Amino acid sequence: MSYHPLAQKHNEALQTHPQLFEQFSDFGKRIFFPSQGILAQGAEAQKGATLYNATIGIATEGGKAMALSTISSQSNIPHAQYLPYAPSYGRPDLRAKWKDLIYAKNPSLAGKAISLPVVTNALTHGLSVAGMLFMNPGDVLVTSDHFWDNYDLLFTHTLGGKIAFHQTFNAQGGFNSDSLKEVALREAKGRRNITIALNFPNNPTGYSVTKQDLPGIVAAIKAVADAGHRVTVICDDAYFGLFFEENVLKESIFASLADLDEKVLAVKVCGATKEDYVWGLRCGFLTYACKGASAEALAALEHKTAGTVRATVSNISNLGQLMVLNSLNHADYAAQKEQKFAIMKERYETVKQVIAANPQFTKYFVAYPYNSGYFMCVKMADGIKADDFRKYLISAKGIGTIAIGESNIRVAFSCLEKGQIADLFAKMYEAAAEFTEKMQGGCCGGGCH
Repeated sequence: MSYHPLAQKHNEALQTHPQLFEQFSDFGKRIFFPSQGILAQGAEAQKGATLYNATIGIATEGGKAMALSTISSQSNIPHAQYLPYAPSYGRPDLRAKWKDLIYAKNPSLAGKAISLPVVTNALTHGLSVAGMLFMNPGDVLVTSDHFWDNYDLLFTHTLGGKIAFHQTFNAQGGFNSDSLKEVALREAKGRRNITIALNFPNNPTGYSVTKQDLPGIVAAIKAVADAGHRVTVICDDAYFGLFFEENVLKESIFASLADLDEKVLAVKVCGATKEDYVWGLRCGFLTYACKGASAEALAALEHKTAGTVRATVSNISNLGQLMVLNSLNHADYAAQKEQKFAIMKERYETVKQVIAANPQFTKYFVAYPYNSGYFMCVKMADGIKADDFRKYLISAKGIGTIAIGESNIRVAFSCLEKGQIADLFAKMYEAAAEFTEKMQGGCCGGGCH
């Protein structure tokens, strides 16, 4: 197949690695960053000694971005710093800062090569870009049976792939790496490429990899590669850093996969969204690592990622990126992060205490393992349909939760004050007793009068 000359240039850089090019989807092989188009020509004009620069697709006054005072008056940041477009790769200063932070937060990455992060419109967009680059319609994504429902919308209904689920937990309440290995090997049969998504801390359960879990997960992925399959591992690190127990791995699993095998491409999808409590700023990152990948191959990954950003959303909010960068560089950043972490940990510990102090809860709901993140998840007793119970909780107790599947209820302790937690679970227990009584009386409980 013939490719655009720029795509071919990127592909040739990827082909310096024995496996990397073949891990791309058809789209991924075709896509390129238009380094000879409008953006490049505008950059040349800006760098040159131009008398008049008539290249930029923005309006200016006095050589700076034109602004309505109704916009510029809302911020003390000079509007010329945030109103112009950001590069499709993201702001260079923010990309460099985030790469430094990845190394700082993941000490075992020391000495391992990773790409320069490319900025995405937060994590959903990052997952979407990764899916576009590495999955063809009909390809399989292996992930846990406790998963964020947006995976289905994204990988199945948008990209046309299939999701195969492994069991999240084993009988001991740890991560089920045996199931991951079994399902991944089964789904990889007859395929050269397989994609795996690992989400820690997990949404919806709030479970993160423990130090005891890690070797089994790494071995499972290595076994798939050893069987001759190219493996793309998407590390969904949306809630990274919110680790509340001592035995939880404090690094991203990306660090353990970065140089695992030449057939394993590690893709880190992360961002400031949850880590830094800036949900609406939509600032995420895609970063890559693969054993044996040259600097040129890693750069080609960045170019194809930026080309995908350019083709889909053009670029990411300059204001959002600048605000995140300013925060990361602020003298009080670390102290404020620690303060917010302490609040989140206190809420987590309160949930644990309330659950432990009320064994009667298990008559109606049992908590799945949890140790991190924003959430915890309970399995409802047999006969209690999660969505019916969710509706009953709203109508009878004024409590909002998320129903997942037939029997699971997710509780976001991230948005509960410490003093609300005990009352919420007490009311959940009361509601479950009432709901069960109504069920036994022949009423569905969800909309009965």
